[in-house]
Amino acid sequence: MPQVTLTVNGKQHSVEVEGRTLLVELLREKLRLTGTHVGCDTSQCGACVVHVDGNSVKSCTTLAVAVDGASVTTIEGLAAADGTLHPMQEAFREYHALQCGFCTPGMVMSAVDLVQKHPEGLSEQEIREGLEGNLCRCTGYHNIVKAIDAAQEVMHGRSTSIAAAAE
Repeated sequence: MPQVTLTVNGKQHSVEVEGRTLLVELLREKLRLTGTHVGCDTSQCGACVVHVDGNSVKSCTTLAVAVDGASVTTIEGLAAADGTLHPMQEAFREYHALQCGFCTPGMVMSAVDLVQKHPEGLSEQEIREGLEGNLCRCTGYHNIVKAIDAAQEVMHGRSTSIAAAAE
């Protein structure tokens, strides 16, 4: 079986996997990082989004062997080492941008990548379009969009806190 070596949330791992093992399986079953969810197995829902070398990918259709040598960040690795939430996580909490929470990890990871790729800022319409690959069956997206809008202000240094961005 192939051996995959990757850095996940800052920690290096070498894991034997079958060639057909998906990244989401490696994360959930081998590394026990269960924050990344499996929703559809077809890249439609976005519940499985993680960052590979800084870019969001759907881990349910990415082979583990394809990320050999890569750096992977999951929802568990987004907060600071001291437990301080990432601005996007804080915004989702502050704006009540979740209900059941199933889509939240993938939604947060996609939103972080979206905001990082647009330092000039995103309009409400651009945020909505940027979330096209993520499905939420509970919230209606309104509070998700508000949370991302507030988080982008903090992430790009235009505000010092999520609370201040709300004002």
